[in-house]
Amino acid sequence: MRNTITYKKRLARERRKKSIRKKVFGYSDKPRLVVFRSLKNISAQIIDDEKGITLVSMSTLSKDFQAGEKAKKKTEMSFAVGYQLGKKAIEKGIKKVCFDRNGYLYHGRVKALADGVRKAGEEAGIKMF
Repeated sequence: MRNTITYKKRLARERRKKSIRKKVFGYSDKPRLVVFRSLKNISAQIIDDEKGITLVSMSTLSKDFQAGEKAKKKTEMSFAVGYQLGKKAIEKGIKKVCFDRNGYLYHGRVKALADGVRKAGEEAGIKMF
C-alpha cells in the first residue's frame, strides 16, 4: 500500500514538470539549465537539446565541488553549486541559459542555486537569465 500524500506530491511534480518542458527548450545559443534535488544533494546541468549533449554539470557529489562546502547547510551548498556551475559555464563561453526547475517549486534550494548562477554571471558582467 502506497503513501497517498507522497504519491500525490509526486504526481503534482510530474504535472508541473510536463508543463514546464512544453515551454523550455535548450538551443545552442541559449542552453537549458536543469536542476535535480534529492533529500541530501542537489545537482544541475546545462544541456543543449538540439545536439542532445550536456555542456556543463555540477553537483554536491562531484569531485569539483570543494570539500569545505559540504559542512554548510543545504541551501548554502545549493548556492555554492550554482555559483561554481556559473563559473564553469562562463569559462566554456555560455552567456545565457534558460532555467528548467524540473517541476520543483521555485524557493529554498532551487532558488539558491539560481541565485548562485546569477551571481557568477554578474561578476563576469553577464546576465545569465
